[in-house]
Parts: sequence; C-alpha cells; structure tokens
Amino acid sequence: MKDIGRYSKLAEFGRELLNKTSLVDGLPHISKYAKEVIGAQRCSIFMYDEEKGELWTTLADGVEKIVVPSDKGIVGHTLKVKKPIISNDVYSNNHFLADIDKETGYKTHNSVTAPIFNSQRKILGIMQLLNKTDDFDNDDVKFMIFFAHYVSGFLELVNLYAHEDEKKQKSDS
Repeated sequence: MKDIGRYSKLAEFGRELLNKTSLVDGLPHISKYAKEVIGAQRCSIFMYDEEKGELWTTLADGVEKIVVPSDKGIVGHTLKVKKPIISNDVYSNNHFLADIDKETGYKTHNSVTAPIFNSQRKILGIMQLLNKTDDFDNDDVKFMIFFAHYVSGFLELVNLYAHEDEKKQKSDS
C-alpha cells in the first residue's frame, strides 16, 4: 500500500514538474518531493561534467555548491558502477568524503545515491539523499531509480530550453 501512495504522488509531482522550465524552478521541487517520499533530511543533485572530470551540485540543501572529482566520494563511485548505492553507515564506507561534512558543518549518517541517465543512457548526474531516520532500503532504491527517470527528462528539457534561448539571443543581436 505504501508504494501506491508513493507512485500516485509521483504522478502529481510529474504534472507539476512539467510547468518548470529552469533548474532554479525545478530542482527545489524535485528535492522537496524526494525528501518527503523517502523521509530523508537532505537531497543533492550532482551534475556530471565529463570534460572537467567532476561532479558538482546544482542543488545541495543548506550548503553552497559542492564540487568533487568524478572519481571520488560515494557519488563518484555511483558514477563508476552506474548503479544505486546504499550506505547506512557512511563513515565506514571507504568512498565517503568526510571532509565535506567538515566543510559544511553537516553530519551525514546515511546515504542513498542513484545515477541519472539521459535518453542515450549516458549519465547526466547523480541524485543523493542523506539522513533517513530509519536505514535506507531496497524499496528506496527502486523508487530512486524510477524517480531518476523523471529528473532525467526534466534535465534534458531544461538543457533544450537553455539551448533554444541561447540561439534566440544570438539571432536577436
């Protein structure tokens, strides 16, 4: 029964997300929904910059932009293995970057990550949820995979909107 509620909320979320046309509008909506459904305290969406070899947050609740090398941290490991990772004791995970907790003053206890694939199955980014009261579980992973498809479509559309705006500005000048 819990899944029915999750997925009906997801349909409503999807309808609302269709009205968002920028990262600034859409990402807080994505974060709020993901945290609410999963029961996590924070949500970060790391974009993958293949050229620079880094992952950077477009959204990290309560902190400034975070940039990590694409082969570091739990998010970097998620990028490498191309599948979700649950870590219910992050400090025992050898991929965890404790320095980020030190820099932000936020104490991470547990984490779940999921890759965000584009329509060509290339990774656009990594979604990460932090600090669920109970441990993250396989139901959370299944939901994150499903949810990442919504996020992927949104990110691709936003990139298309930005590209179209750029073309229009060039033709207007």
